[in-house]
Amino acid sequence: MNRKIQRKAGAACKQLVLIVMTLIMFFPLFIVFIMGTYYSEDIFKGMPILPGNYFIENLKMVLSKGFLQAFLNSVIVSVFSVLLSVSVSTLIGFGLSKYRFKGKKVILAFVVAVMMIPSQVSLIGYMLEMRKLGLLTTLLPLIFTWAAHPLGAFLMVQFFSDSVPDELLESGRIDGCSEPGLFIRIAVPCIRPGIATLAVLIFLGSWNNYTLPVILINKQELFTIPLMVNTLSNAFRSDYGAIMCALGLSILPMIVLFSLCSKTFIKGISAGAVKG
Repeated sequence: MNRKIQRKAGAACKQLVLIVMTLIMFFPLFIVFIMGTYYSEDIFKGMPILPGNYFIENLKMVLSKGFLQAFLNSVIVSVFSVLLSVSVSTLIGFGLSKYRFKGKKVILAFVVAVMMIPSQVSLIGYMLEMRKLGLLTTLLPLIFTWAAHPLGAFLMVQFFSDSVPDELLESGRIDGCSEPGLFIRIAVPCIRPGIATLAVLIFLGSWNNYTLPVILINKQELFTIPLMVNTLSNAFRSDYGAIMCALGLSILPMIVLFSLCSKTFIKGISAGAVKG
């Protein structure tokens, strides 16, 4: 009897600790939403805890700066970046993990080496390439940059190696399945958690990307959310209330996405862990 009480007390303590930790982690996010309801100068009078009465004005300011167009641009860029990156990465991962050919180890070593190079190093070359192709006046440069994503390729190699047995593929070949059929019908369904994990990572990275858009995009109608938020500040004044309101609105899709995919995301991270 005492052991049951101790177990229930231990479980209750664990739940209490998890609730407290969750509240602590979400407190900064809560403050962002609360600050979005205040006039900019009132924010500096003290940390606000209760909602203010300036939300409608901040929302009007955010919408007047083209938030809806920037939101649509961010959705387009993020969705197509996910589709492109996941497609290319899964093909690379399947090829490097399930086929034997000359230069395989060299290619895999190159993928790992590229992961160690900061992405900022290639910005100038990428900008010159996009200008040569005449794509600087479009959103395509923000999407194409995710086509060669070394982390995605490396993760897919791990997922295919751990989750798709070679015997399963051999059985498919014996039954007359083609190589594209093996990839689409057998291999891809086995790594759905991994694909969902990579999709979430690419979506978040593309949605929050600021460095590349600020260099490549110079037309306001093509601004993504990070660039649009930057327009709420100028040399004379920063409207922090409107900035917090815009940030709060931009965070909502990521919260919804992670809430829907949290179980799959955690499962994919665990399945794709590198074994020592």
